[in-house]
Amino acid sequence: MRVKVCGMTDADQVKGLDEMGVEFCGFIFYPKSPRFVFKHMPAINIKKIKGKINKVGVFVNAPSEEILQTVDSCGLYLVQLHGDESPKACEKISDYISVIKAFRLAEDDNILWKIKDYKEVVDMFLFDTEGAGYGGTGKKFDWDALLGLNIDKPFFLSGGIQPEDIPALKEFSKAPVARDLFSIDINSRFETMPGVKDMDKLKTFVSRV
Repeated sequence: MRVKVCGMTDADQVKGLDEMGVEFCGFIFYPKSPRFVFKHMPAINIKKIKGKINKVGVFVNAPSEEILQTVDSCGLYLVQLHGDESPKACEKISDYISVIKAFRLAEDDNILWKIKDYKEVVDMFLFDTEGAGYGGTGKKFDWDALLGLNIDKPFFLSGGIQPEDIPALKEFSKAPVARDLFSIDINSRFETMPGVKDMDKLKTFVSRV
């Protein structure tokens, strides 16, 4: 099972994730986030981060020109669009770099309706929990909402995933919908403070999944 660790703010911790075999690390480029990476690292330092780990830039309703400039200045591998970006806006970005479109799910959402206009214009989806703002809530949505659906696109499963969820994740991975499960996405439940990860907790979790 692939793992993405989001909200990274420290190059040494990213190196540690790479050594663990974590496939993706997320840098948040949303100024209102407590994990806004430019408060901690300039673009050149992000670009200098090397290794097998793939650098993902997380943006919220940012202009396409700003996103593409950040992709180049930071050496990003993927872009995650976590706001209210239209299919047309997503397509413009995906002409340049692979795009993950995030959807914040509320109870009783028609998931297939929400994603249908994005299927042809992005590379992957991410399912997170609906909250008051655009950031992660640290809470789960009901994964059962995905059961029985044909997503037909690789997706990340996000939203308050914590160490105790390993049995539930393994059970979810047996469901037919999980044939499209590309990676899980973890963040705040593995932190000592916003943007600072508990590396021991992460190492244990990664080794178990």
